[in-house]
Amino acid sequence: MSAVLPQRKLRVGVTLHVRSGPQSIWESGIFQNCAFLVQLFNQSPAVERAVLVLDGDVSQVNDAMMLGDLGIDMIGLEQAMQTLDVVVEMSAQLGEEWVRQFRERGGRYAWMRVGNDYVIDIERAMFNKPHGGLCSNKPYDAVWTLPEYLRSCKDYFGLTARAPVHIVPHLWTPLFFQKGIDTLPSHLSFGYQPGKPRWRVCSFEPNVCMVKTSLLPMLACEEAYRAQPGFLESLRVCNTLHLKEHLKFIQFAHALDVVNHGLASFEGRFAVYEFMANYGDCIISHHWENGQNYLYYEALYGGYPLIHNSEFIRDYGYYYPEFDSFAGGQAVLNAFATHDAQLDDYRQRAKKLLRTLDVSYPENIEIYTQRLLGLYSTPQHG
Repeated sequence: MSAVLPQRKLRVGVTLHVRSGPQSIWESGIFQNCAFLVQLFNQSPAVERAVLVLDGDVSQVNDAMMLGDLGIDMIGLEQAMQTLDVVVEMSAQLGEEWVRQFRERGGRYAWMRVGNDYVIDIERAMFNKPHGGLCSNKPYDAVWTLPEYLRSCKDYFGLTARAPVHIVPHLWTPLFFQKGIDTLPSHLSFGYQPGKPRWRVCSFEPNVCMVKTSLLPMLACEEAYRAQPGFLESLRVCNTLHLKEHLKFIQFAHALDVVNHGLASFEGRFAVYEFMANYGDCIISHHWENGQNYLYYEALYGGYPLIHNSEFIRDYGYYYPEFDSFAGGQAVLNAFATHDAQLDDYRQRAKKLLRTLDVSYPENIEIYTQRLLGLYSTPQHG
């Protein structure tokens, strides 16, 4: 089939996995990302209409997904087959036969990869965990992914999918996050409060894959505590209940003064806005090959001191390089010493960063529009 540019505006769908029973927007950042991408496409000059494509029934989408009042249309697979020009596979992985039929009738099919699947797939294969993203024989017109995966995943994505890989911007708005904040009881507020004599430090790494774990945040806090014990009121390490009985983790934890002095606690999974409103003044984060995270944006949105090692936002928050726990501890103490005095400037600079992530930011719309039209610039294959 020859390459033919569309002669009209495109109808675009982004796949969303839904299931019966409890399903929350906070389970995975990918759910928010799907909505953000649809919102952006609906502002593109090349798009007539963008929708969410559900791999289940629309009635399965419950209130905890927070999708009901966004003005985003949701359709099923049958309607998508008949009405859409482009489908972007993101949350739901559609079947090979469906994809082949869609492309046979002239549709374009892109794969949006928003996780470090190279590492995730290695871990799941080596440690006999349930599989995540699957390599398949589905014919893709392109793979889209984020700058954070350029180094570790680009070839893995492109060679296994047999499609060109393109880098697209990371998207975030406070839309869902503010909805969560608005549910807080009146006696709680999300946002940094200056003037605290000691800080309650929190870590929110998920601890389900090596790309985002709590060990470096714990070490950075330990470094800061050994140098200046009086700064710390508590260290709360979320998403660690499944590690509390693991012998190696226990041995590691008991090598730290923050644990032996009774200042550290190990917690379950919580929404960041809820936990920080109750228990937090500062967030320490760490990543490995996963440097664009909604956690960063949420912390900056609230004006909280964010201690992190992401090269992508090294000029925001308090940066330390790579796996340098000493520098991480120094960044914590630097934040403790200076954050209150520079809070207004910190918040203003954060606003500038967050603006560049918005679905209405012109450069983001332009790049995604180019990628959409690029699906028609080469002949279909497969």
